[in-house]
Order: sequence, then C-alpha cells, then structure tokens
Amino acid sequence: MALMRVWCQAGIVMLALAAAVAPLDARLVERWYSTGLYPFVQRAVTPVSNLVPFAWFDVFTVGAAAIVIAIVVRRVVRAPRKTRWRHALGATANLVTAAAVIYLLFLVAWGFNYRRVPMMERLVVDRGAPSSDAVLALGLTAVDQLNGLHSAAHAAGWRTAPWRDHGLSQAYADVQRLLSDGTPSVPGRLKSSIYGPYFRWASVDGMVNPFGLEVIGNPDLLPFELPFVAAHEWAHLAGYADESEASFVGWLTCVRAAAPGAYSGWLFLYWQINSEVGPTDRKRLSAALGEGPRRDIAAIAARLQRGQVPVLRDASWQVYDRYLKANRVEQGIRSYGAVVTLLLRARFDEGWRPVRREVDRSQQ
Repeated sequence: MALMRVWCQAGIVMLALAAAVAPLDARLVERWYSTGLYPFVQRAVTPVSNLVPFAWFDVFTVGAAAIVIAIVVRRVVRAPRKTRWRHALGATANLVTAAAVIYLLFLVAWGFNYRRVPMMERLVVDRGAPSSDAVLALGLTAVDQLNGLHSAAHAAGWRTAPWRDHGLSQAYADVQRLLSDGTPSVPGRLKSSIYGPYFRWASVDGMVNPFGLEVIGNPDLLPFELPFVAAHEWAHLAGYADESEASFVGWLTCVRAAAPGAYSGWLFLYWQINSEVGPTDRKRLSAALGEGPRRDIAAIAARLQRGQVPVLRDASWQVYDRYLKANRVEQGIRSYGAVVTLLLRARFDEGWRPVRREVDRSQQ
C-alpha cells in the first residue's frame, strides 16, 4: 500500500511537470478550451462567486496555510526524534504532491488560457512597431477624450458597482463577440480581500482568483479608476490571460460604455502612454490636459505614492514577472505596456471595432 502511494504521488508530480513544459497547439487550446470548456466553467462558477461579498481566495489561501501547518506539526514536530527525518520526507512528499494537484487544477480552471492563440495572431495588424509620433498622437487623442468627457463623467458619477452597471456589462459582452465566436463570459463582482493591504503596498490594482473565478480589487482605488480595473479583470475572466490583451479588452469595453466608464478607460490609456513616452512628449501631453483630468491624475499619483512600500512593490513585481514568464508570457511584466503597441498595430473599423482575421473564425 505504501509503495502504491509513492507511485501515485510520483505520477501526479510527473503529470504536473509534463503539463508545465509540454508544447500545446495554440489553435487546439483556443478551440477546445478557451472558447469551449472554459466559458462553460466560468459561466457556472462566477455567478455563484458573485453571490457573496467576501473573496473565496481568502478562504482558499487561509485554509491551505492551515493545512500545511497541520501537516508539518502532525508529521514532523510531534514525531519521535529518531524517526523525524523520515516523517519530514513524508510530509515533503505530501506537500509536493498537493502543489502538483493545485497546479493541475489551476491549468484546468483557468491557466490553459495562457496558451491560447495570441491576440496579435487573431486580429488584422500592421507590420512593424508603431512610431513615437503615432504613440504621441494616441496620447493626444486620450487627452482630448479626457477633456471632453470629464464634466459628464463626474456629473453622472460612479455610484453603481461596475458589475451592476448594465451599460458596462453590455459593452463587455459586445467586445467579447467582436473578438471571439465563443460564449461571452459573465462579469465578476469586484471584491475586497484580507490581502488589501498587500495590494496597497505593492501597487497592485486587482487580480483574478483562478480557482473561484472571481475578481479582487485594491481597496484604495478611486471611483473613476473602478470601471477600467473591473473591465481589465473581467477580460481575464473571459480567458485573456496576457496582461496587454486584458488591458486591450478592458479598454475596448470602457470606451463603449457611458461617460463614466469611457472616462475611466481613456484615463488608463493616458496613464499608460505617459509612462512610455520621453520627457518632451510627456510635457506636451500634460500641458494639453484640462484642469479636471489633471486633478484626477494627480489624485491617482497621490494614492500610489501614499500607499506603496517600494521594497515590497519591487519584490512583488519581480515575482510576478517570473510567474508570467513561467506561463509562457515572454515579455513578463513588460506585457502591461504592450497594450499601446497592440492598439496602434491592430486594424479597426469605425467605433474602435477590431478587425479579425478570417482564419481566426475557422479555427474557433
């Protein structure tokens, strides 16, 4: 029996390692998982998650920590001293096996979306990197939109939670239909978490719980940040695991919504472009901003500066960079900024409607 258990544990670990490194055809992942199995799972799990205000992620992680502690105490600390090393090996084997099982569940529940067909291959895109002039022009467009939307957005306000905002939810569904023939995912409730202080210290705006398929937000987010952060995380719920693709989907969602949502989307894009252009262009963008958008951007900067702990922030983003690269996102955290390149290279019809490649339709 003991030998059978060892072989079972070894088999689970080997299966997890094979799943981590085995090459998969992105077209098959797109067809059978990202637009096949996954939407069915998401549409079943997320509505249940939305029923409660607390984050299931908190329950999962606290429970997992309690189990690890219990295993260590039971198998190692309380073991006779002469046999403690053997019990330590057994506990280690159990924990490694548990980690392998969790990784396999992660892949099935959400993680295989990292291996779907990239957005650049599913849309009609122009060749070559965008010029600095094109980036500046998009930044000036963002400035014009912010200046024009500010009064209407603030007059309407952000009183409704994003997941209850019918216009934003409808825009989210519309964008998914533009990008894929799969069944649209449902939006998630932006929840608070016991990890809120960590989000604050590490300058993390939000995340998706890949097991509970729920979205969690930074508790310090300002009202005009909420629509875009929610839409970005919803894009992850829709199976767009890459950060630049999630921002692309989130931005397209926001610009189709009413003034409060559209303002949030353009605010994100201005912030992203402002961080990528040179000092001269940055000054030009800033000078073109109206007083209202300027105050909002200053408020975001103050929020980030007030809450972050630089050492923890840098360490956290380094860990996340490794995580992304381990999941075959070659750019790592640089994929966040790639949304500008994606927006400038993708071909759009009127109304920011992305043009899909015909081959993409046949693959799905």
